[in-house]
Amino acid sequence: MPDVTRTVVITGASSGIGLAGAEALAAAGYEVALVGRHPGRLARAVARVTRAAGRGVRTTPVRAYRADFAVLDDVRRLGDRINAEIESIDVLVNNAGMLAPWTQRTVDGHDVTLQVNHLAGFLLSHLLLDTLRHSARSGEPARVITTGSLAEAWGWLDVDRPAAPQWRYRSRWLAYGASKQANALFTVEAGRRWASDGVVATCFFPGLVQTRFARSSLLFTMARPLPLVVQPPAVAADTLVWLATATEALVPGGYFAFRQPFVATPRATSPDRAARLWRASLAAVGLPSPSEA
Repeated sequence: MPDVTRTVVITGASSGIGLAGAEALAAAGYEVALVGRHPGRLARAVARVTRAAGRGVRTTPVRAYRADFAVLDDVRRLGDRINAEIESIDVLVNNAGMLAPWTQRTVDGHDVTLQVNHLAGFLLSHLLLDTLRHSARSGEPARVITTGSLAEAWGWLDVDRPAAPQWRYRSRWLAYGASKQANALFTVEAGRRWASDGVVATCFFPGLVQTRFARSSLLFTMARPLPLVVQPPAVAADTLVWLATATEALVPGGYFAFRQPFVATPRATSPDRAARLWRASLAAVGLPSPSEA
């Protein structure tokens, strides 16, 4: 249990890895704020996390925020609410994700998978950045953790136009791979930019997980009979919890799996590609570039 109360904000927290991580952190005495899209699932998640918190040494309040990451105005309103209601954020977990048909576009004009999986978390991280910076303590930086995927290996991301509808995304799996490559590149650049301000960005691959999301995958269907390959959410969330709590996990720009350093493809770790994606993402979500700030 932390010596002082720590606050964790988790997106995509109404099911799967996000919910499992929220339960574990609440049971350990962390204050947890859940972000989800579906009101019913979010309410059920709050009940589960509240029970988990009650089993811990300290009973903590569980906040809940509904937002649709396919609508960037929803993300902006979410950032305003969290900043107004939560004074200190020690950990932000960018876990929200989806696997959508490649033909879908958001109201903002972006590929829906790239927006939900990358741009929305990118925007929310920036909106909460000042609160994260102010929450950093001596010897205990704030943390931004992003859920990645081995799918980045087949991503062909245009880092200069990350969410523009393109022919290369004529497969939901190609779009998903590109979004996971964007997650890794975001972590690389955030690690470079924010560590000096007391904010450490990391990313992790949770493995193949038994979730509603995974059941749309042919790979999951083939691997499902193999319990050592397909893990339940509570097991998959172990690395998330470790990244949120362990001192040895404070590696700016680090990529992990199963509590160990993990190797991503050169396309997902290139400093040049990371910097270009950062600039393009700022423009895509309507944030000023550093030279304009």
